[in-house]
Amino acid sequence: MQSSEELSGSSDFNQEFEQALADADRALSDLRERYRQVRQGQGRQGALKRRLEELQQELREVKQQLEVLEVELESRLFSWIRLQEPFWQAVRFGGLGLVLGWILHWWIGR
Repeated sequence: MQSSEELSGSSDFNQEFEQALADADRALSDLRERYRQVRQGQGRQGALKRRLEELQQELREVKQQLEVLEVELESRLFSWIRLQEPFWQAVRFGGLGLVLGWILHWWIGR
């Protein structure tokens, strides 16, 4: 038969072993959970990178469309600016000529 010291020592060993086994099991569960989180994070990261590339491509397309629109608007504005000066000169000198004509008509008619 075993003495009480042997039983007590064996019992302590069993408790320590069970505690160490439970700790190892918890650590393994934590590691599995962390691994799952890492895998999930990697998947999310890949999806976000793909989305970023799509958005960057869309941004490039929008910038290109904006440049085309700006060139179109500048060409329209340029044509108005080219015509604006001759238009106002015609209005100014035509109006001045009309006023001078009235003055001469009035002066000669006296």
